[in-house]
Amino acid sequence: MLTSTITQTSSIEQAAPPPSNVKENRRTQRISLPLPVRVEFRIDAETSLNEITRLSDVSAFGAGFVLKKPLKRGRLILLTIPMPRQLRSYDFGENQYRIWGVVRRCISIGRSVDKPEYSVGVGFIGKKPPDAYFANPSMLYDITQREENGNGFWHLAPADLHADDSSLPVDIRKQTRFSIPESLKIERTDHAGNIIESEITVTENISLGGAAVFTTMNAEPGTFLRVSSERFSVTILSVVRGSRIGQDGITRLHLEFIDRLFPLEGIG
Repeated sequence: MLTSTITQTSSIEQAAPPPSNVKENRRTQRISLPLPVRVEFRIDAETSLNEITRLSDVSAFGAGFVLKKPLKRGRLILLTIPMPRQLRSYDFGENQYRIWGVVRRCISIGRSVDKPEYSVGVGFIGKKPPDAYFANPSMLYDITQREENGNGFWHLAPADLHADDSSLPVDIRKQTRFSIPESLKIERTDHAGNIIESEITVTENISLGGAAVFTTMNAEPGTFLRVSSERFSVTILSVVRGSRIGQDGITRLHLEFIDRLFPLEGIG
């Protein structure tokens, strides 16, 4: 029903083209269109993850959908959608529309810890990511302005990580690492959210957005872990970015915090 409505609108436009601002407002308006979408993003240069879901709403310049795993605000992702031609800005003759977006919103909507779901909103940035993405795919971005006087894709700038949590004190510098042993609990879960491995560990170092922790786990890059701090009464979903064995023979996991920052104001 929604597709036929779009087609009918297109026929009217051909008969009597509306002013350009009216046409652009139509392309900007979010439409409820539950099309399938493949969501891909990279953990690092070697590791990528993907999930297939359905759109909850879409326009020519952004989309919303629900995922089982969270995406950090500012992350660049690649979407593959059988997008209606009327909402495309290029590749009008292709079956699938491949477009890059920047995550603007990721909110937990799961009813339980065992079955997490996240409402994600993205702004489209175009057919290709910035050149810097290929050297550092985990870099976070923020939007600045739209192309063509507000009628095109979003422009990007490196993200200010303090913008993710306004309660953090301004004197904590972005991504400062503290080489201190902070006690944490890490848990690995299966696809249903059931805990299959758990251990109490300490950090080798920790920052707003991640930590290196000592471990006996065999967790590959891309593995999602729940990180809990009893001292700060916080649980953070994280993803393994890599691992290394130190000169002491102990493995360290390098974790990136996904759904929130660590409350470093209590460190010290």
